[in-house]
Order: sequence, then C-alpha cells, then structure tokens
Amino acid sequence: MEVILREDVEKLGSRGQLVSVAAGFARNFLLPKRLAVAATDANKKIVEQERQAALRREAKEANEASELAKLIAPVVITIAQKAGENDQLFGSVTSGDIAAKLEELKFHIDKKKIVLHDPIKQLGEYDVTIKLHREVSVDIKVNVVKED
Repeated sequence: MEVILREDVEKLGSRGQLVSVAAGFARNFLLPKRLAVAATDANKKIVEQERQAALRREAKEANEASELAKLIAPVVITIAQKAGENDQLFGSVTSGDIAAKLEELKFHIDKKKIVLHDPIKQLGEYDVTIKLHREVSVDIKVNVVKED
C-alpha cells in the first residue's frame, strides 16, 4: 500500500515522502496515528500544501533563532555557588541553573536547549552551547564563582 507521510517516521521516511508499506502497518499504525494518509491525488495536493507551509514556518523559526543568537552571544553569566578548598563545588551547575540566570536577563531559553555534556563541578569560566534551532547554535560564557 502506498501512503504519504505526514510526519517524519524513523526508519521509514520523512514528511511528504511517498512510501510503500504493508497494508496492515498502514491500517493499524500509520493511519490511526495520523502519521500518514493514503496516496490519492487529492491527498498529494493537501500534503504538498502542508509541506510548503512547514517550510515557510521552518524558515521563519530559523530566522528568529539567528536574531536571538545575535542578542545572546555577548552575554556572560556569573553563577555563585558554594565551594570547598580545592575549588570543588559542593553541588553542580546544571542547565537548569543556566536557564534560570538567562531568565533573569529576560532571555526565555528552555533548559533542554542548553548543551552540557556533564554538569559543571569546578569553579572557573566555561563555554556553554545553546542550541536555539536545528541549524542555529550559540556559545555563551558562564563564570562559576565562589559564593561568599
């Protein structure tokens, strides 16, 4: 059975793509979850219109993300934490802490967009990447200082 995907489906295809699948897979999984529609001429036109709208929306989001990246790039965040004698933090600085500091500066960034491979556990200056969009990311400086 041929179907047109309405969403990206892992190991099958991407949005707007025409794929052949087993009738049972389409009938029991793809169609009820609205991940695909039957490949008729009318549905092809509708899916093409949706794809064009999605491309316009994607371009707008990428443009907004690049504008935000220009604003956020020069920002330096200072986070005060309790630390021991060897500059070892008693806790750690996480993406949630960084997101809270950005919120204080009126930048509304979701903590899931802040890329920290490991929590920060030492005092010092760090470069932290914020992934604003699939194509747009920006590095900011995070200073972790000792709390008085």
